[in-house]
Amino acid sequence: MKTTPFTDLHISLGAKMHEFGGYNMPIEYTGIMDEHLAVVNSVGVFDVSHMGEIWVKGPHALEFLQRVTSNDASVIPVGKAQYTSFTNEEGGIVDDFIVYHYEPEKYMMVVNASNIQKDWEWCNRWNSMGAELENASDHMALLAVQGPKAMATLQKLTEVDLASIPYYSFVTAPFAGAKEVIISNTGYTGAGGFELYFYPEEGLNIWNALFEAGEEFGIKPIGLGARDTLRLEMGFCLYGHELNETTTPLQAGLGWITKFAENKPFIGREVLEKEKAQGVKRKLCCFEMIDRGIPRQGYEIACQDEVVGEVTSGTMSPTLKIGIGMGYVTPELAKPGTEIEIKVRNRSLKAKVVKPPFRK
Repeated sequence: MKTTPFTDLHISLGAKMHEFGGYNMPIEYTGIMDEHLAVVNSVGVFDVSHMGEIWVKGPHALEFLQRVTSNDASVIPVGKAQYTSFTNEEGGIVDDFIVYHYEPEKYMMVVNASNIQKDWEWCNRWNSMGAELENASDHMALLAVQGPKAMATLQKLTEVDLASIPYYSFVTAPFAGAKEVIISNTGYTGAGGFELYFYPEEGLNIWNALFEAGEEFGIKPIGLGARDTLRLEMGFCLYGHELNETTTPLQAGLGWITKFAENKPFIGREVLEKEKAQGVKRKLCCFEMIDRGIPRQGYEIACQDEVVGEVTSGTMSPTLKIGIGMGYVTPELAKPGTEIEIKVRNRSLKAKVVKPPFRK
């Protein structure tokens, strides 16, 4: 298994470790519930150095992005980021990711850990215009500092006015003694905060500085278990669950990152335009359990005892203390307020479709 600059630290802190995306990653430290609530109420630090970073550079960088991504990269100013996806010839999602406009003719794509090699090969396959590509995944580390006290913690370690960085914007500046850190107002928790990109050799100094700065707020290290429950409470999609190569962005409720602009001859466009015109045959929905029970990935979703889909993600919500989940159903059943059934161990438990996020 691959490691991050913090792997030995996680082990020394007593984290439960497990393979994720080919990396040895911390799943939990003090418990998913405790870590989840720490982020919602104060501040937590996630090691997400397993994520992949691919640079796109040169005069053909934008042309390349317009070809391979579903969103319109031409509207991203320098210093801004955009959520987008790679789509295949059938309109399915190869990966979902964030693209940063770092400098004129220079972009950074931050992709899912489990898809780094697949994405790298995909990009090279479609790079007929000769953009300069660089897989920098092994040369960058990433910490996500999330929660309502994240800004107060981070502000102690940089002269940049963090409050002046809008959502999905970033700066490159000195931070905690490191000369060049990308400080990005992004995250995957819905609790607010920033993500920090830096050279791996700066990692331990930055980690120690963060925990010293956040001590007064009860800062905690957070594992991937709570990362999953936090994103699920917000109704955020996860690759391999809600998203895959046979699911289109339109089915996943990601029509807003699927742009059919004149300058967008992207892969799978024709299929997606047709699907948009005809309407999707299945649609992602969020649901809350009415009956007591915890939905899990793979459980069947039914309506009047007829199976109509399956759960893609589910958990007991640490904030709401009820079972919540996401899954694909027929479009007419995806409307908020609709009652559905979740098949849990041969029992049909009542649930209702709700509008995300679960955690308001």
